[in-house]
Amino acid sequence: MICDSLYGKTHHNNGKPNAFRHALWNVLICQKTYIHSKSEEKSMVWAQKITDLHEKLAPNKAIAEAMDLHNNRLGRLYFKDLNNATEEETVAFLKEKAMNASLVKDIKGIREFTNDMVYLFDENN
Repeated sequence: MICDSLYGKTHHNNGKPNAFRHALWNVLICQKTYIHSKSEEKSMVWAQKITDLHEKLAPNKAIAEAMDLHNNRLGRLYFKDLNNATEEETVAFLKEKAMNASLVKDIKGIREFTNDMVYLFDENN
């Protein structure tokens, strides 16, 4: 619902809204599981298991899968800074990160942006 209200259906494509969605998904999973586990590490491991399984069960082109896994990983890393953030703070933080995401053309390009969200094409072009 958050992604639909912010981006309509474009978050289902491979642009910046999709990068936002994958990072958000991971942050939210981590935040919710942290309430019960009280462990950032356990929360991050759990989120990775869930989201990696999703990528395996919903086959995609190799570059799109690599992009999704990359943005998922960043969401889990961002969780460390967003652990106690409100939903509004989390969304604002991730919107800023997505706005500054890097356009990539291949899997090698994804590996070059270890700390930045990545996307495959500009929704506005």
